[in-house]
Amino acid sequence: MRKRVVVTGLGAVAPNGVGVQAYREALKAGKSGISWHEELRDLNFACQIGGVPPIDEDYILGILPEADYHKMSEAMIYAVLAAVECAKNSGATVDPKNYQTSPVDWNTGAIMGCGIGGMDTVFQELTPVMAEAKKQEPGRGTIPMGADIVPKVMNSSVSVAIGRFLGLGGQTSSNSSACNTGTEAIFEAWKHIQMGFADSMYAGGAEGTHYGIWAGFDAMRDVLCSRFNESPEKGSQPMGAGACGFVPSGGAGVLRLETIDSAQKRGAKIICELVSAFCNSGGQRDGGTMTFPNPDGVVRCIRRVIEDSGIEPSQISLINGHLTSTGADPREIASWLKALELPPEKFPRIQSTKSMIGHSLGAAGALECVAAVDEIANGYVHPSINCDEVHPQIAKIANSIPRQARQAQLDYVIKASFGFGDVNGCLLFKRWDGK
Repeated sequence: MRKRVVVTGLGAVAPNGVGVQAYREALKAGKSGISWHEELRDLNFACQIGGVPPIDEDYILGILPEADYHKMSEAMIYAVLAAVECAKNSGATVDPKNYQTSPVDWNTGAIMGCGIGGMDTVFQELTPVMAEAKKQEPGRGTIPMGADIVPKVMNSSVSVAIGRFLGLGGQTSSNSSACNTGTEAIFEAWKHIQMGFADSMYAGGAEGTHYGIWAGFDAMRDVLCSRFNESPEKGSQPMGAGACGFVPSGGAGVLRLETIDSAQKRGAKIICELVSAFCNSGGQRDGGTMTFPNPDGVVRCIRRVIEDSGIEPSQISLINGHLTSTGADPREIASWLKALELPPEKFPRIQSTKSMIGHSLGAAGALECVAAVDEIANGYVHPSINCDEVHPQIAKIANSIPRQARQAQLDYVIKASFGFGDVNGCLLFKRWDGK
């Protein structure tokens, strides 16, 4: 029998706000978290702007034990901070400073993804050690680099770190699916619960902000934004006429999913319902490539979720798109129009959270889901900034783009992500009405 899966907790570490409340306030205010970085200029990057969560060591040590902090990569830290907030938000008893004393939760697991994690460890620890080793006489062996290197660079470090601090006994695993990673993780967790393997799951994505993660994108022509180094907050322009490439960023977003029975048994507050979820690929055919999605795959992914939910496209209150501030934006809008089969004048509101937080790669879908769920729960629609002048190819749906925050009852919010490799993900959230 199909299980009803609800959201009972949220956690966010974003460039424009750390913690769900700060994130909400920034989103409603249209506040950008994008800034200029001197280090990127010194490295001769064309794109010298990016989004970095505003946290420092004192903040981190106020939550995590110092001994553990020094054994974690940046992505791990973001992931754990978001997961701890999510757990507390869901009503769970969590004590990160004394996590070893808590019992194992055998009915809960985590699917936490990461795109290109551990680059800070590779550049700052591994590379210097190996360079020094090369200078030594043959036969003397590699210079010791410490036992923490492997756990810090492996992609699954973000999920195992969460499992350690929350004491999770269910499946604890990481996925990596480019820009679709966070959305796919939520789909995988939803599936896991549907199959009866767990009562609840933490799900989302994390990404660091080291220049090593962004360097490859900067080397790709016209992929990153390089025209707004002097006005960074205007750099991310999804759906805007001035869109010239995405702005890289990092952070983490986590949702707690569980069955209605589990939530009610715990006495947890239900935030909303995850009605349907799906992921697919376009096969890198018919226009689909490593960097662009096959439009047919996108349309099929969106339609599958809508058909599975049993609702009509006209019931959708809001679309939270992938919308990256690149040449792919008009293609995405065209796919939404085809998938929903609605005339432009009846097209739902559509927003891009990336307009304020940039593109956080493996964390993008998760942070955008946190925004979407929070909007449902608190009855608002955040603006898409920097698109006062709409891209001419999507002018026909210009009236559907919110330029300012507004109060609104959102019954159904649909979220989609599309990633390198022609991979797609779509989720449909429903307002919780107590039934």
